Amino acid sequence: MARERTVVKGIVLRAVDTKESDKILTILTPHGKLPVVAKGARSRKSRVTACTQLLAYSELTLSESRGWQYLSEGSTIELFQGVRQDIELLSLASYFAELTEAAALEGVESGEILSLLLNALYALGNLKKNPALVKAAFELKLMSLIGFEPLADACAYCGNPEPEEPVLDVREGVVCCGKCGKGERGLSMPLSKGALAAMRWVLYGEAKRLYSFSLAGPDLKKLGDASETYVHAMLERGFKTLDFYKGLQLPEADG
Repeated sequence: MARERTVVKGIVLRAVDTKESDKILTILTPHGKLPVVAKGARSRKSRVTACTQLLAYSELTLSESRGWQYLSEGSTIELFQGVRQDIELLSLASYFAELTEAAALEGVESGEILSLLLNALYALGNLKKNPALVKAAFELKLMSLIGFEPLADACAYCGNPEPEEPVLDVREGVVCCGKCGKGERGLSMPLSKGALAAMRWVLYGEAKRLYSFSLAGPDLKKLGDASETYVHAMLERGFKTLDFYKGLQLPEADG
């Protein structure tokens, strides 16, 4: 009896080599995260090798057997060569993939998450956006899409729409004035007017214009520190790919 086949578009979030020349892939599709077996993908004669690379976005033909999805055919749509040719961009993109894998669920609609990841890779490799800006925006928007959107429209305590000396309470997921809630709030990351404005742009603006804002210097650092800390607080874990990416930044920072 022939296996039933389905065709999906998806991006590889993780690829693990297994016995012989096979791979087990974690693929993000519009319908959720999906484990897929790619038999013979590491063979020189394989016609699906390109589709099984980390961050490869492809149209994939899958067949199911005994509860597993197997990759039958594949045609690459985008390999993001602009990202792959730069070790720092590739390491950042790998962090995006690991973070997305941690956030996405199997069998849960993930079209917006998939679009977010694809647009982030395009912003890095094609638009040459500031990696620190893309990283902060990606982290905040991803948390928003999985139900952890921080409340940033006003101070959570006094209601001031323009909080004075704003901070982000990463445990409670709220923005407030620096003087409000002392003794009540958890770990708080300092923001600035510019960082808060950028955060609101990311959270409440149009998805297609996510990276269409400017931020630099101390303002960008505060936004980046706050977004990264917020991810760690919400997901309660660290990321090896992020550690590697940050390690690549050290020589430049010291210089």
